[in-house]
Amino acid sequence: QVQLVESGGGSVQAGGSLRLSCVASGYTYSSAWFRQAPGKEREGVAGIDADGATTYADSVKGRFTISKDNAKKILYLQMNNLKPEDSGMYYCAADTRARYPLLREYGYPYRGQGTQVTVSS
Repeated sequence: QVQLVESGGGSVQAGGSLRLSCVASGYTYSSAWFRQAPGKEREGVAGIDADGATTYADSVKGRFTISKDNAKKILYLQMNNLKPEDSGMYYCAADTRARYPLLREYGYPYRGQGTQVTVSS
C-alpha cells in the first residue's frame, strides 16, 4: 500500500505560477497528475514513468512540467503561466507497475486526496 499526499495548491492570478508536490510513502513506477473542475470530468494533466518519460495534456504543454525525485519519492508539477481554466482540484496517482497510457486514470491503485488550485483573471 502506497500513500500519497499532495501539497502546494493555492490561489494565484492568471499568469502566475505554482508548484505542486506529491509525497509517496513507497516506491512507485508510474505517476501522474489529474485535475477536476466543478461540473467537469476529471482529466489527465501530466504523467511520468520510472525512466523519466513524460506525457502532457495538450492544454498544458509548454506551461507545465512534471518531474520526480526518486530518492525522496516526491512527484512535482511545476505550473507556469496559469490560466483561469487551470483551476480545479489536482490529484496525484501512482502505480508500482508500468502502465500506459499514463493519463488514463482508470486502474491507478493509489491516489491522493487532492490540493486545490484557483486561478483568477
